[in-house]
Amino acid sequence: MTTENPQVTAELARFVANTTYDDLPPEVVRETKRSLLNWMGVAIGAAWHESVDILLKLSEEVGGTAKVGIYGRRERVDPLEGALINGMSSHIFDFDDTHLRTVIHPSAPIAPAVLSVAEWKGGSAKDVITAFAVGVEACLRIGNSVYPDHYNVGWHITGTTGVFGSAIATSKMLGHDEQAIRYAIGLAAAQPTGIREMFGTMTKPFHPGKAAMDGLRSALIAGWGFTSSEQGIEATRGFANVLSTKFDPTEITGTLGKEWELLKNAYKPYPCGVVIHPVIDAALGLREKGVTPDNVESITAYVHPLVQELTGKRTPRTGLEGKFSVFHCMGAAIVEGKVGEAEFSDDHVRDEAIIAVRDKTDIAVTEGIREDECRIEAKLTDGSTVEHYVEFASGSIDNPLTDEQLDAKFNDLVIPVLGEQHASDLIQILRNLENEANVKKLIKAATM
Repeated sequence: MTTENPQVTAELARFVANTTYDDLPPEVVRETKRSLLNWMGVAIGAAWHESVDILLKLSEEVGGTAKVGIYGRRERVDPLEGALINGMSSHIFDFDDTHLRTVIHPSAPIAPAVLSVAEWKGGSAKDVITAFAVGVEACLRIGNSVYPDHYNVGWHITGTTGVFGSAIATSKMLGHDEQAIRYAIGLAAAQPTGIREMFGTMTKPFHPGKAAMDGLRSALIAGWGFTSSEQGIEATRGFANVLSTKFDPTEITGTLGKEWELLKNAYKPYPCGVVIHPVIDAALGLREKGVTPDNVESITAYVHPLVQELTGKRTPRTGLEGKFSVFHCMGAAIVEGKVGEAEFSDDHVRDEAIIAVRDKTDIAVTEGIREDECRIEAKLTDGSTVEHYVEFASGSIDNPLTDEQLDAKFNDLVIPVLGEQHASDLIQILRNLENEANVKKLIKAATM
């Protein structure tokens, strides 16, 4: 725990208020567009999930003004509900972006809030890029300042820091001054969302959606003079010192505007917990070397401790639980030769062939293994051993998805929902977003 530092919130608000599109390095603009492309794909891909239907039923029951679209669907809702539902949808498949240092999924709580404002109140595409970039930067830096202690105690850090990102990004979209941004930050500090007990249920993706909605609401009322503490992050009884036993304010302000955490954002090749990805790569490597369901006797993966902590469900019962089972993922990789969204259906989780291999798998937490690294060993029925080593998982910072791979992932998610033309139009718009006068073409292409 740290002593009070009265400058953190103020310095962050100053950075947000003063940063313009022209201040963004070209690589930040490029990664912002890649983040938005990835985010839009996963949001549309899950648009017809049962949990989205439930929230839209609530919207219909209570009424509201139809001002923004639900991506991948025809319905229109009020801007706050739009942020909630589109944010939740984008996290349902657990296929969204990840800041590997903190396991924050920054786009889910920030992109839907920014786009709700852009569709509702207007703003250029460059405004969207700038707001998203500063919102993500703030979210990730706040996460760095309290990680891992805040996460280890049980908070879902995507929700608890995402509300800051949403409040800051939408404040930027709304043109707030430093005072209003400080109020919005304070309001966000009072609304941490998400506990890890909910992983494997519909409530996990609800967290970033709720953060998106709460952040947008915070920005709106802050702009109308709704007051809050102006030291909401760093005060003795503020967010960081109440919700974490570790707080390093220099992680927020130390290189602010000079180095960009957004450039450390990564995109998933598999729709499940990111710590499983090196294990999936390794299991697929075993399959390529001849390991099959029929000849395997046992498989042991040597992994980082977070694999056991976050994805140690030995006998998942549903597809959602399967996303948090490293054992299911190894079984699916050996049996199916791929681990996509289909492999996380309820039927696949209960598939006898996958269960038979799953029950032969194990993990060994190993000192010195990084989160994006894995060594795996299979013992075969003939007594031989097959090994495979993954130094950097697919989609990690050191082995990132290419633009072509990201486009292919996008198409796999969007074409079944909206068709090839919409998918093609969206890729073209998002790859050249800075050239759009507003988001009208983007929203039209993203909805039915």
